[in-house]
Amino acid sequence: MDKAKATGMKPKWWSRPHRPADAEPEQPATEDPGRDDQPSPKPLHGEDPYGTPPYGGPGPWAPAPPVQHPHATPPRGVQLPPSLPSGAPQSSTPAHGTPLPAPGQQSVPPAQPPSWQRYDPWAAPPEPGSQHTLPGGENGAGRRGRRQGIIAGAIALALVAGVAGGVVGAYLERTGGLGAVTLPQAPAEDAKRTSDSVAGIAAATLPGVVTLHVRGGGEQGTGTGFVLDQRGHILTNHHVVGPESADGRIQVTFSGGETATARVIGGDSGYDLAVVKVDGIAGLKPLPLGNSDSVRVGDPVVAIGAPFDLAGTVTSGIISAKERPITAGGQRDGSDISYVNALQTDAPINPGNSGGPLVDAKGRVIGINSAIRAATSGSGVPGDRPGGSIGLGFAIPINQGKRVAEELINTGRATHPVIGVSLDMSYTGDGARVGTPDGVDGPAVVPGGPGDKAGIEEGDIITAVDGVRVRGGEELIVRIRSHRPGDQLELTVERSGEEQSIEVTLGTASDE
Repeated sequence: MDKAKATGMKPKWWSRPHRPADAEPEQPATEDPGRDDQPSPKPLHGEDPYGTPPYGGPGPWAPAPPVQHPHATPPRGVQLPPSLPSGAPQSSTPAHGTPLPAPGQQSVPPAQPPSWQRYDPWAAPPEPGSQHTLPGGENGAGRRGRRQGIIAGAIALALVAGVAGGVVGAYLERTGGLGAVTLPQAPAEDAKRTSDSVAGIAAATLPGVVTLHVRGGGEQGTGTGFVLDQRGHILTNHHVVGPESADGRIQVTFSGGETATARVIGGDSGYDLAVVKVDGIAGLKPLPLGNSDSVRVGDPVVAIGAPFDLAGTVTSGIISAKERPITAGGQRDGSDISYVNALQTDAPINPGNSGGPLVDAKGRVIGINSAIRAATSGSGVPGDRPGGSIGLGFAIPINQGKRVAEELINTGRATHPVIGVSLDMSYTGDGARVGTPDGVDGPAVVPGGPGDKAGIEEGDIITAVDGVRVRGGEELIVRIRSHRPGDQLELTVERSGEEQSIEVTLGTASDE
């Protein structure tokens, strides 16, 4: 007896045998009422307690599976036609509406195959050694070769374009374009310079500045000078014309390039000043003289000269200090030392500037450039020359230069103011001590001289001049020589530990 009937339950749907969609309709089973022991159909699958439909069978809620082929799949057992030769179009799928061959029969290929073939997953695999033909009559290797050729050509074209672009870019960067390079420039202009500017001062001063080339006694040197008057007198430093002797020669070069031979009128090593003269030169441009007593620290100045024989060099700066006592050249015995109460400037001054003018903002000469303080190279080699300007330049005040120049032009020699005493230059204390230097005979105070008349005694220490402190004998000489003979000075003297003031009238001495 059927188990389903015995239990009173309907048979499960999965117990029904699977039937193809195109199979004949299932005929209802005819039961033999006389046979109760007839065996019931056995389910194809075991009973699933979860009610899961069998694999591949549609459940009561699932849609039909998607169609994988445009035509119905032949029933099982139908033999498919053999594959066509390589390169011929083939299709194992019958055209739509064409009846399938009966079992055991071979399918006949269509009389007019299509011009191209689709991929048929149901076709028989190609024979070994055959080559699958792609649409258009090209095989895979040929198509790949053409594709590789196109890729290689594209790469080569990109490389050529890159190189050409780099060359063109470099050319454009170097030349600024494909055409001729034209740089922007301001138009020419005739702008006026104010008279108190450096350019205005230089334009007005340069015609009166000259360059001196001196030879004689196996020596030669270069310096600067400036014109004093229309008669051809030129003021310069004494150490510039020092090499000149009886067989020497001084050549003067003017700013316009004209040259002339000069001769020495007179010089004074103590003031480091000298006057030379040129004859037969017309159109001279004398420089106006200023007043050095009116100069103030910070005033702008311009220095003109021929440093290292570079004629017409103009530098500018300010007055850094006044009444700076300096000594230059000569021997420490006082025989050839220049004592200058100088103007200090930071305008660059170098060898060859000596004797050149230091002018103020109005183009007037206020000093004669004479000395610099330079830093040595530090090599320690004997005779090593110092370096150039470090911003410490010194000029003889023009008030002193004017007096000395007039004396040199008129008499050929200059006078020096003196107090009539000898100084002990070996004294290392503060001030200048009156005393006879070692190895020198004679009294420390000249009898009947200005110092003797004022009451100065041997052993006195002079510590100030007109209230300005002095630190040594050289500085005392500088302070005295900055005055004229006949001037009265107030000296502060220390004697036996006590200070007292002494007034003295300066005498006169000539530089023989």
